[in-house]
Amino acid sequence: MLDPRVSITGAGCHVPPHEVSNEELCEAFNGAARETDPEAQLSSPEFIFKVSGIKSRHLWDREGVLDQARMCANIPDRPDDELSVQAEFALASARKALEEAGRAPEDVDLIVLGASSLQRPYPALAIEVQAALGASGFAFDISVGCSSGVYAIQQAYDAIRAGRSKCALVCVPEIPSAYANFRNRDSHFILGDASAAVVLEPDRPGFEIIDSTLVSRFSNNIRNNCGFINRCDPENRDNADKLFYQQGRRVFRDIAKLVPTVVEAQLSRLKLTPSDIGAYWLHQANARLNIAIGERLVGPGANGRFPMVLETQGNTAAAGALVSFAENRDQLREGDYGVICAFGAGYTIGSLLVRKHT
Repeated sequence: MLDPRVSITGAGCHVPPHEVSNEELCEAFNGAARETDPEAQLSSPEFIFKVSGIKSRHLWDREGVLDQARMCANIPDRPDDELSVQAEFALASARKALEEAGRAPEDVDLIVLGASSLQRPYPALAIEVQAALGASGFAFDISVGCSSGVYAIQQAYDAIRAGRSKCALVCVPEIPSAYANFRNRDSHFILGDASAAVVLEPDRPGFEIIDSTLVSRFSNNIRNNCGFINRCDPENRDNADKLFYQQGRRVFRDIAKLVPTVVEAQLSRLKLTPSDIGAYWLHQANARLNIAIGERLVGPGANGRFPMVLETQGNTAAAGALVSFAENRDQLREGDYGVICAFGAGYTIGSLLVRKHT
């Protein structure tokens, strides 16, 4: 019996309605910085766009972030008998993906939820989404930084190939504004909130997954130390290292080399070259970084193959590559190849080679 061909048959994305501009972020940041240090180095919209390519982003809550006394999203706890915030966010994109795939929730027999941070350790958010949808089968969470979405797709792909699933749903609900440090000049502008989802099925038209590559290399250059052990050290529980922080220049240097190396090796193994690929849907981390990766792969002037959504959405963590795919996949024609590539803390890299077939 031949292994089934597994395709992405539906994709959907959702962003919160609350948009925040660079100008608004800078006004809040600069006001708060002056309160604590009159000589503090200030931020500006021009600085933000120059280093990141971001002009605005969508946040779950804007009022708390722009409150100079708070500088933190306001996301109240919900009772245990109410749907959690992250599960609600996952459902918003999941329903869009299912509708496009022409599938009902009861068709789904596997849900993998991937995110750079999970609202709680247990019960798994994926199981909560499963119950809210009315899906069957089994569900679980996965978290490997900004590669979580592609790693989740790999798990769903493997389950379908092994005959454990007939219709898998991957959800990537990212609310990184909850762990962003809006008082840090070098990172207060980076992150935005978004949710993405894809449906995977065997032997149906869509974007067939031809190959996948997962790579991990340990690095401290992107880190977040928030976790269940923090309460055991109350003196350091609320330190800045419990939020997102990074060594930006080191990350740029490492990732700009590592990602092209991984993708080139993957394509070479399949007797393809980077120029054979019609579109690269990359993690939406930084415009300069994605341009550098594009130039290393296919040379200058090929930016059209590397669509970016971060100008108006920011870095949406593990959702970014799938948002770019959902919004820009129509640029491929029948038979064209595309690459969905995510990368992030770990370091982790996940690269999917897909081919459009109808």
